[in-house]
Amino acid sequence: MIIMGIDPGLSFTGFGVVEKDGDTLRPFGFGGITTSSKDSMSFRLAKIYGEVKELVERYQPDLLVLEALFFNTNVRSAMLVGQARGGIILAAEHSGIAVEEYTPLQVKQCLVGHGRADKNQVKYMVRTLLHIEEDIKSSHASDALALAICHAHHEKMRRQVEAAVRRPKP
Repeated sequence: MIIMGIDPGLSFTGFGVVEKDGDTLRPFGFGGITTSSKDSMSFRLAKIYGEVKELVERYQPDLLVLEALFFNTNVRSAMLVGQARGGIILAAEHSGIAVEEYTPLQVKQCLVGHGRADKNQVKYMVRTLLHIEEDIKSSHASDALALAICHAHHEKMRRQVEAAVRRPKP
């Protein structure tokens, strides 16, 4: 299974692609999509949409995992991220790819064991779990890989629960 994680943002959208083969996770690629605040909103959203479509064509993921939108004190920022998310979801839909969502809290709990982990702790666990030796310079790309890892672990757990439910009782 190939899982593409995306950490949405208007200025910088991180992506990370992971292959899951049994219990083994392997990084396929990671990076980011940047847009300039000097460009119009429609141009920036079209660029995010187009580049996500290209990434889907290049990596052929089975699933796209997106960071769920959460509101903080900056409503304007949340709205801008929401617009970027819309372009990403539309690109996935037009490519026939299902979308799953996880909150930052769920991702941090899955990778680090607690929801108050900082970006460096998440990045460390991403590098450790995927055996990446070089530094992942972008925290957005690291977060995107973390989303993909989180889904891989949740999917494994889901299968185990389903198998346990189907087992006949003694």
